[in-house]
Amino acid sequence: MTSNARELAQIPSTPSGRRNIVINGAMQVAQRGTSETSSATSNYLVDRFRSTNSGGQSLTYSQESDAPDGFANSLKIKVESTFTTGATDLLGIGQLIEGQDLQHLKKGTSGALATTLSFHIKSNLTGNVAVELLDRDSAFRHIVALVNISSANTWEYKTVTFPGDTSGALDDDNAASLDFHIYFGAGSNATSGTLATSWASYVAGNRAAGLSLNSNNFGSSTDNFISITGVQLEVGSVATEFEHRSFGEELALCQRYFEKSYPILTVPGTSTANGCVVCDSGISSTSTRYFIFSANNFKVTKRATPSLTIYSQNGTINNISKYNSSTTLLSVSSVSNETDGSLGTFITTASGDTSEPYNFHWVADAEL
Repeated sequence: MTSNARELAQIPSTPSGRRNIVINGAMQVAQRGTSETSSATSNYLVDRFRSTNSGGQSLTYSQESDAPDGFANSLKIKVESTFTTGATDLLGIGQLIEGQDLQHLKKGTSGALATTLSFHIKSNLTGNVAVELLDRDSAFRHIVALVNISSANTWEYKTVTFPGDTSGALDDDNAASLDFHIYFGAGSNATSGTLATSWASYVAGNRAAGLSLNSNNFGSSTDNFISITGVQLEVGSVATEFEHRSFGEELALCQRYFEKSYPILTVPGTSTANGCVVCDSGISSTSTRYFIFSANNFKVTKRATPSLTIYSQNGTINNISKYNSSTTLLSVSSVSNETDGSLGTFITTASGDTSEPYNFHWVADAEL
């Protein structure tokens, strides 16, 4: 396994087609919003990138315009409230990838292929971060490398090449099979062992051993941050130039996992009529009201049956609005979805007015 920093990636001979396995690596798409403070143990802001925050620390995630040349956006993670790293803390950012999109890696065969992860990273701190590939299908196998941030407040380009793994095939399905994670803070539960520098069975203490980003004390100041963009995972032992995709293509790839009725720049829960679904009501034999919207509201077929969250026009969660009065609300008692949404979605309420239609917004989440 190798790790290095380079000014410009060389471009070897590669097959045509999409090289970058990562979705939204340039941090272009942020359907959920451009800034959020959260202590959730895992969190999405910029599409497809999931945080790890096992200790529930208060962090602010934001899509920023600060980026290296050739990029317009980055994902920034900043300390909101100071904290001392505890044994159970693990702080990172990464992406979970479907097994059916990874079969070309030939993992678990004698011909398993090497992969290279490349990215641009910036922090006010210096020292080592840990980069992990994690196989979820083979009793949790993993491999980890340390990457050094050498200059504070400077965009640096990093590459890590991981050898192919001849053990443990990846499932050919729509579930999470392989993750990559970049860890910038970790407690003793993740650092007490020996870094897993070759593919091995998962050991928690080997995930981030040697992490030293300013002595592994990320929570020491509210000035502390880490930013990342230009993330690419590809087959081969050489990092190629970042594969830029159009915003429209990147958005469609993201919408397989998360989609909303709101306009692209509008945060879910905002009071707006733009994008509202308008529907009539129907009455079942038990006089329960059903409000139905067709799956043609989904621009992209979902990875799996999505969970649905409903908002009224004025942004009240779990409510719908009477069409001629955005403040006349009707509480939603249940939401059900048929398969991936292709057969329709049913919103159930206990009452309603047959004389007028209703409108609402929806958010569909099929993330891994």
